[in-house]
Amino acid sequence: MITIIRNADVYTPDHLGIKDILLLGEKIAAIENSINIDVNNYVKVNEIDAKGKKVVPGFIDSHVHILGGGGEGGFSTRTPEISLTTLTTSGVTTVVGCLGTDGVARDMMSLLAKARGLEEEGVTTFIYSGSYRLPVKTITGEIMKDIMAIDKIIGIGEIALSDHRSSQPTFDEFVKAVADARVGGMLSGKAGIINVHLGDGKRQIEMLIKTIVETEIPITQFLPTHVNRSKDLFEKCVEYARNGGYIDFTGSEDPDFWEETEGEVRFSKGLKTLLNENVNLDNFTLSSDGQGSLPIFNEKKEFVGIGIGKSTCLLKAIKECVFKEQIPLETALRAITCNPAKILKLKNKGRLQIGFDADLCILNENLDIDYVFAKGKMMVENKKPIVLGVFEGK
Repeated sequence: MITIIRNADVYTPDHLGIKDILLLGEKIAAIENSINIDVNNYVKVNEIDAKGKKVVPGFIDSHVHILGGGGEGGFSTRTPEISLTTLTTSGVTTVVGCLGTDGVARDMMSLLAKARGLEEEGVTTFIYSGSYRLPVKTITGEIMKDIMAIDKIIGIGEIALSDHRSSQPTFDEFVKAVADARVGGMLSGKAGIINVHLGDGKRQIEMLIKTIVETEIPITQFLPTHVNRSKDLFEKCVEYARNGGYIDFTGSEDPDFWEETEGEVRFSKGLKTLLNENVNLDNFTLSSDGQGSLPIFNEKKEFVGIGIGKSTCLLKAIKECVFKEQIPLETALRAITCNPAKILKLKNKGRLQIGFDADLCILNENLDIDYVFAKGKMMVENKKPIVLGVFEGK
C-alpha cells in the first residue's frame, strides 16, 4: 500500500513546516517538500490532502491496563479490558500494558495474550512483567528470563511504593528486582526499565533515592509514574528530574475535578514548571493509566468511589499545554512520542523519520484527530474508526 499525505504541517515532533509524506507499506519512505512518484496501473496510491492540518507521530501510551484494572472496591469494581478503537480513536498506535493492584485474578499470561491480540488487530504492543507486588510474578519464573526470552516484555512494573495497596517491600527485595531487570535489559538490548507506581504515602520517592545513593544502579533505570498526584510529591519529582531522572505524568479526563478535590497537578501546569526549572526535555512522559481504576479513598484509606482511566486524556492534556499555557506543540508532543520511545528503547517508534514505522496522526486546526495510521494502515478516517477489533460492533 502506498499513501501520500500532501501539504501537511509536519511535526516529527520537531516542527518541519509544510511537507509531503510518503508511506510505503509499514514504513515512512520519504518526507519532502514535494513528492511525485511514477506507478503503473496495478499499484493503488492513496492520497490525502492535509492542507491546514498537522501531522504528528502516533501516540505512545506507556502505562495502560489493557486487561482492565481495579477491584479495590470488590469484584464488581474490576474495570473491563481495552478495545482496539479505544486506543486508535485516541491517537494511540503503541501501547505498553501492565497489571496493577490485582496480580492474582489477572496474570502475566493473560496480559501477554491480550497484547498479542491487540497487535494482531493493528497496533504495536509491549508489556511489563509483574504487578504492584514484590516478588514479581513472572511467566518464566525469573525476571531476567522474562525480559530476555519474551519479545514483548521490556521491564517490570508497575511496582507500588509508598501506597497502602503495595506489598510494602523491603529495600533488599526492591533492589534485587531492580538489578535483575537492569541486567536482563542489558543482555537483551531492551530498556529493562522499572515502572514504579508512586502512591500518596509519606515516604514518596525515598526508596528510589536510597537505591540510587546506596547502589550502582543509575537513576535512568526507573520510570516513576503518577508523579503529579499531589503538589508535594510533584515538587520532589521535579528535583528528581532535574537530577537526571525520568518522570511520568498521569493524564486525566477531568483535570479540574482531580485538581480541586485531590490536589493533583494537571499536566499542562506541571510541564510549565519543568520548563521553568530547565529540566531536560528528554526526561518527561505522559501516560493515561487507561482502563485502570481511579479509586477514591477517604482519610482512613476506606474505598468511597471509583472512576476509570482513558487514553483520550493524552490529547486533551496536549491541547491544554498549547492553548492554555502557550507551550509549543513540539515540546508538549515529546511526552507521548519521542520521549517514551527513547526511555523504553522502542525501536522505530516515536518520530516521523525515514525508515521508522508509519505511525501517525493527522490533526485539524483545533488539534482534534481526523486520521490515524498504525504501521501504514489507516485506522481512523474523518474522525471515525474504520478498523474495528474482532468483537467490536458484533
